[in-house]
Amino acid sequence: MFQKTIKLVFAIIFLGSISAVNAQDTNIPEAGKQYVLANVDVTGKITYNQQTIITFSGLEKGQSITVPGDEISSAIKKLWKLGLFNDINFYVDKIQNDSIYLELNINELPKLNDVKFQGVKKGKIDDLIKDNDLKKDKVVNENLLTTTKNYIENKYKKDGYYNTKVVINTIPDSTQNRVNMVVNVDRGKKVKVKSIEFVGNSELKTGKLKRAMANTKKKGFLNPMRIIKSSKFIKEKYNEDLTSIVDKYKENGFRDARITNETVTYNDKKNTVAIKINLEEGRKYYFGDIRYLGNTVYNNQALDQILGIKKGDVYNGKLLQERIADKSKPDGEDLTNLYQNNGYLFSNINAVEVKTVNDTIDFEIRVTEGPIAYFNNVTVTGNDKTNDYVIYRELRTKPGQKWSKDNVIRSIRELGQLGFFDPEALKPDVKPNGADGTVDINYNLVEKGSSQVELQGGYGGGGFIGTLGLSFNNFSVRNLLKKDAYKPLPMGDGQKMSLRLQGSSYFQTYSISFSEPWFGGKKPVSFSTSLSHSKQFLYNYSTRDVTRNQSFNITSISMGIAKKLTVPDDYFILSQSIAFQYYDLNNYFSGLFTFGNGSSRNLTYTIGLSRNSKGFNPIYPTYGSEFSVTGKFTLPYSLLNGVDYKNLGNLEENKLRTSQNQQTTDGTYVPAGTYLDENGNAVANNDYHLAAADAAKVDQKRFNWLEYYKIKFKADWYTKVYEKLVLRSLGEFGFLGAYNSDRGLVPFERFYLGGDGLANFSMDGREMIQLRGYPNQSLAPIIESGPKRGQQTGGTIYNKFSLELRYPITLAQSASIYALTFVEGGASYDSFKGYNPFALKRSAGFGLRVFMPAFGLLGIDFAHGFDALPGETQKSGWQTHFIIGQQF
Repeated sequence: MFQKTIKLVFAIIFLGSISAVNAQDTNIPEAGKQYVLANVDVTGKITYNQQTIITFSGLEKGQSITVPGDEISSAIKKLWKLGLFNDINFYVDKIQNDSIYLELNINELPKLNDVKFQGVKKGKIDDLIKDNDLKKDKVVNENLLTTTKNYIENKYKKDGYYNTKVVINTIPDSTQNRVNMVVNVDRGKKVKVKSIEFVGNSELKTGKLKRAMANTKKKGFLNPMRIIKSSKFIKEKYNEDLTSIVDKYKENGFRDARITNETVTYNDKKNTVAIKINLEEGRKYYFGDIRYLGNTVYNNQALDQILGIKKGDVYNGKLLQERIADKSKPDGEDLTNLYQNNGYLFSNINAVEVKTVNDTIDFEIRVTEGPIAYFNNVTVTGNDKTNDYVIYRELRTKPGQKWSKDNVIRSIRELGQLGFFDPEALKPDVKPNGADGTVDINYNLVEKGSSQVELQGGYGGGGFIGTLGLSFNNFSVRNLLKKDAYKPLPMGDGQKMSLRLQGSSYFQTYSISFSEPWFGGKKPVSFSTSLSHSKQFLYNYSTRDVTRNQSFNITSISMGIAKKLTVPDDYFILSQSIAFQYYDLNNYFSGLFTFGNGSSRNLTYTIGLSRNSKGFNPIYPTYGSEFSVTGKFTLPYSLLNGVDYKNLGNLEENKLRTSQNQQTTDGTYVPAGTYLDENGNAVANNDYHLAAADAAKVDQKRFNWLEYYKIKFKADWYTKVYEKLVLRSLGEFGFLGAYNSDRGLVPFERFYLGGDGLANFSMDGREMIQLRGYPNQSLAPIIESGPKRGQQTGGTIYNKFSLELRYPITLAQSASIYALTFVEGGASYDSFKGYNPFALKRSAGFGLRVFMPAFGLLGIDFAHGFDALPGETQKSGWQTHFIIGQQF
């Protein structure tokens, strides 16, 4: 593309004879004579300063040079190594006595002005430019063109485009000595696998061998494995699959199995390959005697229990290696980890075949225990915002402790769960010191943004709703009064502070919460507190009129502590909290109570036990589980206050006035506030004023202090299916009960299924349970008869089950993105009498999640509900759900 030439008009240097010189000079350099370099004049196409080029060449004015000699040869080599020039010419300008004047004529290589790609998707161009460093002013030489071409071709080949061709053209730009680069990419079609044939396999079926080829799959719509892996052919991955085939035989006892021949036939017209693999299976082997040598710390019985292999078992070389050291599971239950977790960092364990008789193989497990290693220096780096003590208190590796691989892995998990660092970049640097039996470890951290902003607006509940939320997840209260700490806010102590404001024309909600994960600073005891106030005015959904002298206020305060336990293991957390809500109604008929003036109080104690062993990345865990059971209780007031709730008021519900527009028994519609008789028909006069007033007094007395208990259970599993493909399995159950059946269940704290599960504005403490494929809160029970028939009531019992497949698109620090598909089902009931855990509302769909440190979790789901809503006959169908700040 660019001609590389070095012209030296010193023929004496290359030919050993006298060169022709400038016609104006009468002096001719004598071979082998030394001259004093008087001057070097730099000419040609250059942008660099002349003196800079002379300095690069190594020549200096006044130095002694020999003609011919090494000085000029060395200068040419130095300039050439810079990779900046494509033409270097030395000329003799003149000779005066013993002084020589030289001309250095050079042409610089052009620099890159602009680069364009053709045949590449727009979303891929930026990555290709970055990977090949094709930035402006980059020197364009043959090496750049060749490496760029090879990189792009190899990149597409790895994706199955085996016939990718790249042609790069450089076009001179009008700007001085610059070129525009045009990269033409013809990726062609993917080379797909037409067929995979095995010859010589009688012990293992063809289907089993094909499943062992995780990366090479036959094309075809009926091939279920194409859901996970497409049928593209990649040579490197194919070679890995050949090894996997042999390993599959070894797993089934065929130690001597081998591939005798394999052919890949390419069909140019159809762009496919046909694969044929010839096998020699050999005989089937079994484990014989297994002896241990060198073990003093653990006896044979303890090692046998971990090894889990008995004499007579079918030989499985892969299983044997995994039980000795499972490289795929850093925290696996194997012999190496048994020693590694007890201080023996320098231990070494190997399985050696010592005898083979017929089909039986005897083994020796040779153990070199070595000395116990202790942690020496434990350091952290990369934490620019988070204070050291916040990190060190989470570490399970302390100086002076015995080495434990399990403690290192657990430390990585704890740091990842903090949410302050990029979990994908958490890689400790372990440096064993064999001389003194110690080990140094440094945790390399990459901090990410931990504060989040929630700013949204939209129409809901008949009007515009705006929300402003601020979450500071690495806050520092002790630095509030220090001006220097505001960058832009006091950060670094691991505390969490959240502020939230939500409002519309008819309601406002203000809340603040704070949590300290190490209350007192010495033990992992978390303290949290929150305060909120809500105010709602009477709102007419038809006319959108707001009546501000009719309101419903809720004030809430809560405090809680949570302690990490050590038994049954240190994944358990015991949490307790006390909360109080005060409900104040001012001429406001909300439908929750029959009274519109008065107050109600809700004092609760909540206790929960949870176990969280999910993987180190809280956004995308790939293993582990989370279980929790919680109980929420009020005081049993009815057992203490002596009130006879069975005979309290002695009024029928159908004598109460309606709280909203509704249809009466005779088919007519009446407005809110109309009185109904015992048959559910409207009454024209005020015969029931006294009854309604009495009913209000009854409910005021019944719900002066809310009385109930609530039990909830949740189980959440994460299982790695293949590489980064993860299956999430979820089950939930909830129950709301009453101490006194005569007093009855409260209308508060109920379960409402359906939709995205986001807690939109509500005044009755309800819990929204996610169930995609149905409108929000649409799967709650409805009243089937009486004056309030058709009205929705929250469930007192619910269960939900979900299976979700996740696959990450990127887990970068700036944004973690993963796609998902799911099936789930759930239902809620108003009593145990109608409870059926298998009568579920079912749905399936797919979605996307994006986590950005500044905004939290964002997502969208497209779900299809297969069943009808309560009271309807037509299935729910497709629903779209937007997820903000919450994970499923």
